[in-house]
Amino acid sequence: MRIAVLMGGNSDEREVSLSSGAQVAAALRQAGHDVVAVDTTGGVLSRDEEQKLLESGVDSRPPSKHALNLLQTGDTTQLTDAAEVRDAAVFFLALHGGQGEDGTLQSLLQMAGLTYTGSGPKGCMLAMDKDLTKRLLRDAGIPTPDWIRGPGTTAEEAVARLGLPMIVKASQGGSSLRLRLAHDMQELRDAVEEANGYDDDVIFESFVRGREFTVGILGEEALPVGEIIPENEIFDYECKYQPGMAAEIFPADIPDELAGRLKELALRTHRVLRLQDFSRVDFLVGEDGGIWCLEANNLPGMTAHSLLPKAAKAAGITFPELCERIARLALERREQRSAARGS
Repeated sequence: MRIAVLMGGNSDEREVSLSSGAQVAAALRQAGHDVVAVDTTGGVLSRDEEQKLLESGVDSRPPSKHALNLLQTGDTTQLTDAAEVRDAAVFFLALHGGQGEDGTLQSLLQMAGLTYTGSGPKGCMLAMDKDLTKRLLRDAGIPTPDWIRGPGTTAEEAVARLGLPMIVKASQGGSSLRLRLAHDMQELRDAVEEANGYDDDVIFESFVRGREFTVGILGEEALPVGEIIPENEIFDYECKYQPGMAAEIFPADIPDELAGRLKELALRTHRVLRLQDFSRVDFLVGEDGGIWCLEANNLPGMTAHSLLPKAAKAAGITFPELCERIARLALERREQRSAARGS
């Protein structure tokens, strides 16, 4: 079938998205599909451009705000009406951050009656907003570290409630961008200033010292649990995307009881946030054995070496098979809606 892979965009996760999209496109072709790759800021990519993306990898620092402001997101109608993508059966979303992940693009595709992969507008919006995510987790009885949403909260007030060290992160976004562990007041002020420079709301979060785990969801199945052991004190942008900066162990070497509990909480989180088809849920297990849900990723990284594909591989699912299954889940959902309307 013809599949259009949408990637790029002008969020600060652009490089990660381009890397994901290029590898997804190559994997879907390997699975026998007719694939066209589209950068939503520049249009259809040539095979040479795709190859350059496959070879370039992800830089150790995200693009600057100035560089991103120079990019203009293409008109969705023009992109989807281009001759190369007009007959696409599925739009595979390999976008990260910004309007590609917060539900905006999903809403536009949905209004146009187009079939796309992953979660719908509501799930994307809920998962992208870390404050909303944590409120829903708390209400559902899923443990999450204590936090304060930043606007109107001073660094001094945050310390008085949460203590030091503490995590500071952007309220929206992913890829651990602007994620900082502040050990003292100066580091805390610097972290807030950096986040504010991108017009982000800030989340102050209690720091839990322990082991980090991740659970991928595919369909209604929790994939094998993975453990992340970063070289830095936390699993930040550098550790995620630079070779040798983190050990990612799938399946994690943990007792079956703990693995089962993490899978159960991941599935509950996936459902509470109204996510569909696939996601990835991140946890910390504290030194006292307590489990804490950090966040859910509605469009997790999809390079062959990203965490979700590694979890799938541990379950015996190759990267091309994973990409194809995600595309077919979108088609199945369309067929179910058509059947429901016809009944």
